[in-house]
Amino acid sequence: MAESSRLAARNRGVVSETRHLLFSVAPGAAWIFAFLVLPSLYLMSVAFMSNGPYGLPQMPLSLDAFKQLAGFGFLGWSPGNLYTLVRSLWQTIVSTLLVVVIAYPVAYYITTCRERWRPLLLLLVVVPSWTNQVIRAFGWMNLLAPGTPLSDLADALGLIGPHMGLYPSNFAVTLGLVYNFLPFMVLPLYAAFEKLDKALVQAAQDLYASPTRAFWHAVFPQTLPGLLAGTVLVAIPAFGMYVIPELLGGGKGMMLGNLVANQFAASSNWPLGAAGAILMLIATFVGLFAMRRVGRRLGGGEEVVI
Repeated sequence: MAESSRLAARNRGVVSETRHLLFSVAPGAAWIFAFLVLPSLYLMSVAFMSNGPYGLPQMPLSLDAFKQLAGFGFLGWSPGNLYTLVRSLWQTIVSTLLVVVIAYPVAYYITTCRERWRPLLLLLVVVPSWTNQVIRAFGWMNLLAPGTPLSDLADALGLIGPHMGLYPSNFAVTLGLVYNFLPFMVLPLYAAFEKLDKALVQAAQDLYASPTRAFWHAVFPQTLPGLLAGTVLVAIPAFGMYVIPELLGGGKGMMLGNLVANQFAASSNWPLGAAGAILMLIATFVGLFAMRRVGRRLGGGEEVVI
C-alpha cells in the first residue's frame, strides 16, 4: 500500500509538472502557429496557384510561378530573375566575408581591453542598430551622394566618373549590408573570445608556432561556434534584405527580397512573389544544413551544431 501511494503521488507530480509546462508553453506555441506557421502554409499554397487578372491567386493549381521565377514567360526565356538570384547570393557572400574580416579583430580587441571598458565598447557596437534601418540607409545615401567627401575621394582615385557618387551602386548596397549586420557578428565572436582558453594559445607559441598557425590551431577552433552563429545571423537576413538594396541600390542592385516585395505591390503577381519567398525559405534551410556540416567537419564539437 505504501509503495502504491508513493507511485500514485509521483504520477500526480509528473502530471502536474506536465500540465504546468504545457500551460507555460501554450501561449508562445499558439503565437508561433498563428503568425508563423499559418502564414507560411498560406504562402506555400499561393505559390502553386494561377495568377488572376489583378495579380491575386486563383484556381486552378499551376507551376507557372516557379517557371516565371526561373525566367520563362509568355515572351520566352529571360535571365533577369536568375541574375537577381545570383546577385543576391554574391552580395550575401561578399557582405558576410567582409563582416567576418571586420568583426574578428573588433571582438578580439574588446576582449583584450580592461573589463570596465568592455560594456561601453560593446554598447558602441550595438547603438547604431537601435536606429531605424531606413534612417540609417538615408544617412548612407547622404554620405555617398555626389559631391560628398567620400565620392570626391573615389573620383580622385579614378574609381568613379566625374560628378558621380558612390550611391546608387552595388558598392553602396554592400557597404550598407556590412554596416547593418556587423553587430550580429561581433557579439557572438565576443562571447566566443570570452571563453577562449589562453593556455592553448600559449602552448602553441611555446612550440614556436607562427602567429598564423597559432590562430588556425589554437584560436579559430575555439571561436568557431561564435563564427558560425554570427554567419547564420548575418547571411540569412542579408539574402532576403529589402530596405538596403531598395534605397542604396536605387534599382541597380535588386536582390531577391526586392523581387518578392515587388510582386506583392507594383507588379501584382502574388504567386510569383510566394514562389520567391519559398525559394528564400529553401535557401535558409540549405544554409543551416551547410553550417551544421561545416561545423562538424572543422571539428568544433557539439557547440557548433545549429
